[in-house]
This record gives sequence, C-alpha cells and structure tokens, in this order.
Amino acid sequence: MKTIVVSLGGSILVPSLDSHHIREYATILRELASRYRVFVVVGGGGEARRYITAARDLGMDEATADDIGILVTRLNAALLAGALGESAYPRVAETYVEARENAESGKIVVLGGVIPGQTTDAVAAVLSEYTHAIALFNVTSVEGIYSADPRKEPRAVRHAHLTPGQLLEIIRKNQLAAGSNTVFDIVAVKVVERSRIPLFVLDGRDPHAFRAAVLEGAFTGTVVCEGPPMALPL
Repeated sequence: MKTIVVSLGGSILVPSLDSHHIREYATILRELASRYRVFVVVGGGGEARRYITAARDLGMDEATADDIGILVTRLNAALLAGALGESAYPRVAETYVEARENAESGKIVVLGGVIPGQTTDAVAAVLSEYTHAIALFNVTSVEGIYSADPRKEPRAVRHAHLTPGQLLEIIRKNQLAAGSNTVFDIVAVKVVERSRIPLFVLDGRDPHAFRAAVLEGAFTGTVVCEGPPMALPL
C-alpha cells in the first residue's frame, strides 16, 4: 500500500478546545486509510505558542520552551488518535523509528513534535522521506503559497505550481521582513527538495474541502515538485 504523510496544523485541527475539527478529520483520515498507509503529524497551533511564550516569560531557555511546545503538539495528537479509535495506533509516536514500527500494525500513525528546534512541518517532511511516502500534504490556513502575504498585499498571486528551489526563494525573501510568517518551514522544504517527494499545500479550514481535494481531485492549492505538477488523487 502506498504511503502518504499529512502535516495537520494545530490551528486547523484545534483552533480551541471549544471549537475544533477533530471528529471531521478523523472521519476523513479513516477514508484515506482505506486507500493509503497514513501518517499524520499534528501541530501545536496557538495553544503551543501561548505555552512557549509563558515559558520564555518565566526565564526558560529556548530548548526547554520547545520541549513544552512539543508536549502541546502531542496532546493535540492524542486527541486525534483517540477520536480515530480502532483506526489508529493507540499511542502517539515520539520518534521516527517508533512511527515506522507502529505502522506495521496497519493502522493510522499519529505524531506530534519530535525534537526541539524542529517544526512539525519539518517532522512531516523527514517522516515522508523515512517512510518512502509518495506525497506530503501540508494542511494549513491559507489556500496555497502566494507571491507575497495576501493579507498585506492584495495583488499577491497564488502559485499553482512551484519547484522546491522556487519555494525556498519565496521563503528566504519573506524572512527578511520583521514579523513575517511563512507557510512552510525552510528546513522542511530542503528535505522535500532532496527527497523529491511532492508537496501539496492546501487550505484545511474546511475539512470537507480537504477531503474533496485529496480523494476527488478538487485541488486548488499549490503543488511543489520538480517537473510538471502532479494530479490528485494519486
């Protein structure tokens, strides 16, 4: 069975504990698992950022603050794994080796962060390489990758297709601006570039749109790969 990795933003899955999309994504991931071997890496979202800020305010070093953020990603991952029930391996994997071993069960494998200094996007990219995935999906809060921040630049254009090298240039340019926020982590893009695994960046705020994109081909995000863009479903 072919493998896919889904990098699911914490702000997409759990905007807040009172308002979340865990049930909807659990349903969609079960459907995906009938076609693919599925790994899901869950981010920490705003809650992780709040904990990291509190840790810094208390005088903790960056590595310790990162460790605390990782704990939040794993809490989010545990909620998703619990919602998946028998469809998921019951324990959230904490290393790449553990994730690959857990996948031998034939169930969906869920992770959060792995090590300090590495974003969950980077975790997902390395995991894609480690598991020989055919695709990496970055499920985020924008409709793809733009030429500039669309919230600040109304003339920003969404790219339907980029090479990894082109995406690296966009990220480097945006990092020059104070307070900038990139869609995908630069380390993650470098891993995508060396592994040549196609990356699909798409808006996940509507879980049903994510399902339509991945399973029905109604994709309107950005494909990052060498050569011509690939079509979904794979």
